[in-house]
Amino acid sequence: MDVKRITDDFAVAAQIAPAELAEIAVAGFRAIIDNRPDGEGADQPSFAEIAAAAKQQGLVSRYLPVVSGKVSDADALAFGKALSELPKPVLAYCRTGTRSATLWSLSQAGHRSLPDILQRTKAAGYDMSGVVKRIANGGRTVADETALSHDIVIVGGGSAGIAVAASLLARRSDLDIAIIEPADIHYYQPGWTLVGAGVFDPRLTRRDMASLIPEGVKWIKAAVAAFEPASNAVILEGCRVVNYKRLIVAPGIKLNWDAVEGLPQTLGRNGVTSNYRYDLAPYTWELVQQFASGKAIFTQPPMPIKCAGAPQKAMYLSCDHWLKAGRLGSIDVEFCNAGAVLFGVPDYVPALMDYVKRYGIALSFGHNLKAIDGPAKTAWFTHTDADGHTRTIEKRFDMIHVVPPQSAPDFIRVSPLASPAGWVDVDQYTLRHKSFGNIYSLGDVMSAPNAKTAAAARKQAPVVAENVLIDMGLLSEPRNAVYDGYGSCPLTVEKGKIVLAEFGYGGKRLPSFPTWLIDDLKPSRAAWFLKERVLPPVYWRAMLRGREYLAKPAHQN
Repeated sequence: MDVKRITDDFAVAAQIAPAELAEIAVAGFRAIIDNRPDGEGADQPSFAEIAAAAKQQGLVSRYLPVVSGKVSDADALAFGKALSELPKPVLAYCRTGTRSATLWSLSQAGHRSLPDILQRTKAAGYDMSGVVKRIANGGRTVADETALSHDIVIVGGGSAGIAVAASLLARRSDLDIAIIEPADIHYYQPGWTLVGAGVFDPRLTRRDMASLIPEGVKWIKAAVAAFEPASNAVILEGCRVVNYKRLIVAPGIKLNWDAVEGLPQTLGRNGVTSNYRYDLAPYTWELVQQFASGKAIFTQPPMPIKCAGAPQKAMYLSCDHWLKAGRLGSIDVEFCNAGAVLFGVPDYVPALMDYVKRYGIALSFGHNLKAIDGPAKTAWFTHTDADGHTRTIEKRFDMIHVVPPQSAPDFIRVSPLASPAGWVDVDQYTLRHKSFGNIYSLGDVMSAPNAKTAAAARKQAPVVAENVLIDMGLLSEPRNAVYDGYGSCPLTVEKGKIVLAEFGYGGKRLPSFPTWLIDDLKPSRAAWFLKERVLPPVYWRAMLRGREYLAKPAHQN
């Protein structure tokens, strides 16, 4: 008997035999549901036989037969009612378990998120893509199949989504494009490092989404629930359908604050802060100004994360302030990094190590934050040594800057578009999906092994734009545009100086400027000027407007 757990209180199985009821009882189940009509198969025991054996084992049984391939709304409602009435845990079965998993999925619509339902059933071995519209529709059959339709649909109105829309229109102004984005506000997230250092007013990093959607682009203000790539369809929450000829997926990355036990309850107070959230970056600066002595911890979770240098940027700027204020000698600074190196591109490590030594920072590699108690000023880390052995380490703090674990959004991870690791599965050079030829992706959500930064999206947008238009026969260029993995990380090592790390696939340095202007291996005032004064207007007025300075794509040979 192969029982597939879907939740702690519910599991499914293929056809069971009366003799297996004892084993089912020993496994802790208290009730069973039979979803297979009697007589469906020649070798199938009747429900009466199953019920009699179940009663002998003290199990409650319920008969809810459903014809294969014909799960009705009434069936789903009856199943949900049975689940609410029966003692837990419940085991439901049919010929293969698929009907039972389908009934559970439909019964949970409105009680659980669609990604959670899809993830749980997928983990148990059941594909619910055939009923995804019904789940999105509250578990009910979709009566109106009327769908919106656009030639190009872009999922996501962040840096990548708006930049690629603008790049497309810069090449063909008559395109039929829609952007699906539920948020009203668009943020310039690279600026939050400087908000946390008291350099930027946080209000300068936000604008109304409506002001940035390119003219002529349809804004569909909704959240995506699922994808049906075989039907060229995107399913929105509430079960609206958007059809496309070409799909560009760029919804960004998920910050999983809940993955650190106790973190959501203490963020923004008790000395716990993060520059990874708009409303928290000002608290970082408040803490830095007030902090006079004690223990300051800065954390970095496992890769990949957006802007891998941001965790230590906050640390260096804080230390620089404390040094100039004459307080650093009274502050114990520790960098707890889940990874094994200070920075993933070795060429830039020597310059960073100079500042680590200047500020007296203790480097603790292999330390992954797992839990925090803000009022108790205590954090717990899982430490993994070079041999792979792990142990839990408790650390006290007076101030802690936390970076949350990160992943692809849930609706991406459970979709047919995802790689085994959960990211949109693309060719790293053309950014075209490996399985669905009319789908492209860019930004933090896609699988290419590049740094997840706004600078990367700036270079990716014209690559995707050209390849989409070539694919549609609207651009005469015979060769695909290619992305070289470019990413940039302006490492703010002190107020007024930056190490401008620019690199591509394999850690290859890709500096944009001659060394006489900006030497990328050394801290530079020119690089700080670029970060503080030049890049924000480049972002707002160029990148999001289809003006591609230093971003023209190369093409395949």
